Amino acid sequence: PNTSSLIEGQNIKFSEQLLYQEPKITNVDFYKLIQQTSNWLDSLNIKPKERVVLPDLGSPQTEILLYGIWRLGASAILSKPNDIKNNKSVFKGSYIIRDDIDLFSKISIFSEKFRPKHNALLDEEALTNYIGETSIKLSHYNLLVNTNGTKKLLKINSGIRFSCDLKPIDSSWVILKVLLPIYCGAIYSTARTDISISETDNKATYLVRRDINNFGNLKNNHIGICLENTAVLCLGNKPIHLTDIVKKEDFLKINGHSVMMGYADKSRNKESFKENCLCIKLNNIIC
Repeated sequence: PNTSSLIEGQNIKFSEQLLYQEPKITNVDFYKLIQQTSNWLDSLNIKPKERVVLPDLGSPQTEILLYGIWRLGASAILSKPNDIKNNKSVFKGSYIIRDDIDLFSKISIFSEKFRPKHNALLDEEALTNYIGETSIKLSHYNLLVNTNGTKKLLKINSGIRFSCDLKPIDSSWVILKVLLPIYCGAIYSTARTDISISETDNKATYLVRRDINNFGNLKNNHIGICLENTAVLCLGNKPIHLTDIVKKEDFLKINGHSVMMGYADKSRNKESFKENCLCIKLNNIIC
């Protein structure tokens, strides 16, 4: 029913298959590291439903930490490091994990068995994007349905070697680098890849585009990102599964299962949700 259950199910399905080529980590190894991480987080007295600011610890430690947060039943906040440093009042009440730790060292003494005290429901908050003083809240359902739609668009199957160079600053990284390999049974690798996703390399299989103002004029291998729609909005000009997009002169109308829970600013929600659609001015899209 949530992102935590996803890792349990895929661990059974692909247990001995490599998940990370370097360092070599199988799906079952990854699951055990998540369990240890949840035990460590619990020892820090972090509670279910509490928000935890996710630091960049490098891959795969950051990915493991995020799954550990979800396994605990807590919610993660993603933001650029400077936004966290310069807006500490915004994160007051959230647990901030330092970015200079070695997660593997921290969790090494903890058990590989963990029993969650809270199993989050699909409609519960899983993640908050904090970007430019704007907070976008996403549910477990948002993340899973966007990942499923992305798999359909990109046609990624089990055993495919896969790479992605996005940084852990928002939910596009969560969908394309954290959830997608697990969901598809892919192998994350930085060498000899079958499929590559990049924000900077024009030679990659898929190029990430955040200038969604150009929806309708994207190339077939361009992944359009809109954080109000969880992350992936389209591939080329084809909307993600279970999503309808209508482009007007100065705004997009989006109706679908990936549409965010809402902004933290409730007054902005009243302005943005109209006629059972999310209506956002193109120059205000947080991408």
